[in-house]
Amino acid sequence: MKATLHAACLQLCSSDNIEENFHKIKQLLAPYPKLDIILLPENVSLITANHSSKHDAAQPQSVNHIYAFFSALAKQHQAWLIAGTILIQDKNNPNKYNNHCPVFSPTGVLVSHYNKMHLFDADLGSESWQESQSISAGDAPQSIPLNSPWKAGLSICYDLRFPELYRHYSAQGCNILTVPAAFTVPTGKAHWQCLLKTRAIENQCYVLAAGQWGKHQDGRTTYGHSMIIDPWGKVLTKLEEGEGIITAQLDYNHLQHIRQQLPALQHRKLP
Repeated sequence: MKATLHAACLQLCSSDNIEENFHKIKQLLAPYPKLDIILLPENVSLITANHSSKHDAAQPQSVNHIYAFFSALAKQHQAWLIAGTILIQDKNNPNKYNNHCPVFSPTGVLVSHYNKMHLFDADLGSESWQESQSISAGDAPQSIPLNSPWKAGLSICYDLRFPELYRHYSAQGCNILTVPAAFTVPTGKAHWQCLLKTRAIENQCYVLAAGQWGKHQDGRTTYGHSMIIDPWGKVLTKLEEGEGIITAQLDYNHLQHIRQQLPALQHRKLP
C-alpha cells in the first residue's frame, strides 16, 4: 500500500512540431526524477489547424512513434503517465479521429486508454468550435488501478461539464480524477476552476488538471490554470500562466479522513 503519491501536472503551449513539443516535456520533467503520477495536457503532441498534419500524426506509424516516446518517459521517471491526448484514426470512420488518452505504467507498458466521450460543439460568439466535425466520440468511461489503494478515473476537457461521468468513477472506487484540457479563455475564465473544485468536492476525490496555455500557432488561445485540488476542494497548487510544472502530494489518509468526517458518498439516494 502506498499512502502518498507525488503527482505532477504539466502546462504547455503545444505547437505543430511534435518533436519540439516532446523536447519541452522532457525539459520540464528533468528536475523531477521521482514522481508517482504525471498528467500531460490535451493535444499534447500536436496543435494545428492543418488537416494534412493531423492526418499524418494520426497514422499508425506516427502513433507508434508517439507511444514509444511516452513509454520511455514513463519508464525513465518510473511513474504512471497519463499522456494527455493525441489523435488516432477512428477504426470505423477513416475521415475522423478519436481524441485519445493513453496511459502507461511505471515500466513503460501501455495499460489502457480513454477516448473523449463529450465533444465540444459550441458557438461562444467570439469563437466557434465544432469538434464533432473531425472527432468521433468515445463510448465508455475508463478507470485505472494505480499503486494500491489509488485508482484514477479518466476524462478530457469538455467532459468536465458532465457530472454523471465522475459519479460513475466515484462509484467504481476512484479517488483520483484526471482532466487533461485545452480550455478556451472565455469558458476557462467563467467555469474552469469552479467545475474542477465541484468535481473534487462532490466525489471527495483528488483532481489533477493539466491545461494548454497561451497563443498557439493555429491562432487559438488556451486558458492554462493547471491545478491540483484535494477532496475538500482546496487548491493545493496552481499555475495560472506560462509553461511549467506543478506538483503536490496526494495523501490517502487525508482523503479517508474527509470521507469519514463527511460521509456524503454513503448518503447518495440515486444510482
